[in-house]
Amino acid sequence: MKREKTKRITSIGGQALMEGIMMRGPLKSTVGVRRTDGSIELEEIKPLNLTQKYKILRLPILRGVAGMIDSLVTGNKALMMSADKMIEGEEAAGIEEEPSKLDLWLDKHFGEKAVGVIMGISTTVAVLFCVAVFFFVPTWLFNLLANAVPALNDHMIWRSAFEGILRIVLFLIYMALVTLNKDIKRVFQYHGAEHKTIFCYEHGLELNVENVRKQTRFHPRCGTSFIVLMLIVGILIGLFIPFTNVWLRSAVKILLLPVTVGIGYELIRICGRHDNIITHIIAAPGMWMQHLTTKEPKDEMIEVAIAAMKDVIPENGEDIIR
Repeated sequence: MKREKTKRITSIGGQALMEGIMMRGPLKSTVGVRRTDGSIELEEIKPLNLTQKYKILRLPILRGVAGMIDSLVTGNKALMMSADKMIEGEEAAGIEEEPSKLDLWLDKHFGEKAVGVIMGISTTVAVLFCVAVFFFVPTWLFNLLANAVPALNDHMIWRSAFEGILRIVLFLIYMALVTLNKDIKRVFQYHGAEHKTIFCYEHGLELNVENVRKQTRFHPRCGTSFIVLMLIVGILIGLFIPFTNVWLRSAVKILLLPVTVGIGYELIRICGRHDNIITHIIAAPGMWMQHLTTKEPKDEMIEVAIAAMKDVIPENGEDIIR
């Protein structure tokens, strides 16, 4: 896929939320949410900024791990913030759903902490599910196959390729399935609005709906591309793990996750800063995946992205990477 050349490269990035977008600039981060009354509410959010607090975390590989932790924590906080604003808007508009028995039980035992408890349980279940599906299952399936075809054990490349490709296929299936949910589809539309707005800014155009709408929704610095690169890097790292035992091999892969994250981050960083045939090849799988994780946004979604973007652009131009 041929990528348009940008006039400038910025450090500004973002994340799609529930009826909103978080934009992260070099000096501040802002959550923009479309309220039920049609207005756009902006609120600043404080990221961890681990690389600014600890110089050692600015080193290659380590900065990728720090960035991942920062993104997960800040992104979860922004998601909670957008969800709260949606609930507030619905309550203000008189839109209330009959609470379920589970809602009543949680409210009785945890009160205001109920939402946090639900998010904690959901996160724990999601992490355990990902570990099982993306680490344990591929190795277990290959061992079954190798028992039937012993020759496959002669070369580690077969094992690593099988495990890696299966992870990518599972990720594709998962993304295709979640897209069927209308709420997730709207999040993906906001994701598209985020990318288009950043591209518009990088091209030096005025930030308005018409200019943003013309931009592509596929961006090389996307988190989707980062995940895909991690999956590919995982195949290469798997070549150097000699263990075939399901538990031991899975444990080593989990322990090596920081290395995978760090290398993936460096690759996505290179793709975001350089525009040549090599970076096009590196970015291509992630750009293809964005056909699933980004959708064409509506104008009102673009307006939210523009509002959040304008709020994080420094007046002194410190967001431009030279």
